[in-house]
Amino acid sequence: MGPGPSDVGPRVLQAMARPTIGHLDPEFQALMEEIKSALQRLFNAPDHACVPLPAPGTAGMEAAIMNLLEPGDRAVIAVNGAFGGRMADMADRAGATVVTVEHDWGQPVDPARVEAALAEAPTKVLAFVHAETSTGVRSDAATLCGIARKHRALSIVDCVTSLGGIPVDAAAWDADVVYSGTQKCLSAPPGLSPIALSTRAQAAIAGRKEKVRNWLFDFNLLMGYWGGEGGRTYHHTAPINALYGLHEALVVLFEEGQQAAVVRHARAHEALVAGLEATGLRMLVDEAHRLPQLNTVLVPDGIDEAAVRAHVLKTWDLEVGAGLGPLKGKVWRIGLMGASATPWHVRLCLTALCEALAAQGFDADAKAALAAADRRLAA
Repeated sequence: MGPGPSDVGPRVLQAMARPTIGHLDPEFQALMEEIKSALQRLFNAPDHACVPLPAPGTAGMEAAIMNLLEPGDRAVIAVNGAFGGRMADMADRAGATVVTVEHDWGQPVDPARVEAALAEAPTKVLAFVHAETSTGVRSDAATLCGIARKHRALSIVDCVTSLGGIPVDAAAWDADVVYSGTQKCLSAPPGLSPIALSTRAQAAIAGRKEKVRNWLFDFNLLMGYWGGEGGRTYHHTAPINALYGLHEALVVLFEEGQQAAVVRHARAHEALVAGLEATGLRMLVDEAHRLPQLNTVLVPDGIDEAAVRAHVLKTWDLEVGAGLGPLKGKVWRIGLMGASATPWHVRLCLTALCEALAAQGFDADAKAALAAADRRLAA
């Protein structure tokens, strides 16, 4: 129950144990087409090219930035946590002129400040994180993508933690590149990065002045394999069994229903927060901007936060995450993602945390926490 990976369900694990076949086998090519269609449905991106990159979620970030940016392009990057900062680093490595719009960690991206930065000069790309994993805060993707379009910039949206847990709607946002990972709310193992590219983004990539600086994720080459029109060209050996797992994870999600999954994550989050607050703990992020799937809890004064994490891991076989950057030692990050977003997980987490806190003299009433959580779940 950390910031990822989440628990992987038995159906996904079972699917990954199927015999490996060739990456150009006709049966596997049929599976590729199903995955592409399923990702279009998942992102709500019927007019985007959707493929799973053969690497974890960070690959989606690198692919988006390296494909869209060329040396000298201006890029505005909203930074409100660790992963916005990583975007800025990658854009700099691509040779872009990078303008960062810095925010306090735990705050959503401010659209007004982003628009002011875009208005200063012609800009190729606006990049931001929809669901910042380092803080548990959600930003307004629809408004930010609209501002990008107003200023004729392409938008890159990091949805690594959001996809499958809160609504992701590439079509409604009019987003140009949206990417994610499999190990969060999709509850598949890490190692794949689903990504969606608009027709505008594809045209920009096709019209580059120089080659993309990353060969594996060069979409001009990659789509020769994943595109499928007129036969596939060998590009790389696809991770066959990982793609079996992604396919099954998508089947599981669609069987539940995407809206039902969003509601499940929200209910689990509300129950967990009610239980935490009943023990006197506080959340980092204001309620209006919290991610249900990534809950950032402030460490009380006088508590050894690392000892709490060690206790719940050793005693309860439960992993929770530590803080990053300026939040190191100040917060716990508790994931309610995919298969880990259940009442059982909420109750386990509250019980384990209360025991660990009580061991350090903090007055944490597990019965009160569980009762508060159960009331929310019954509402």
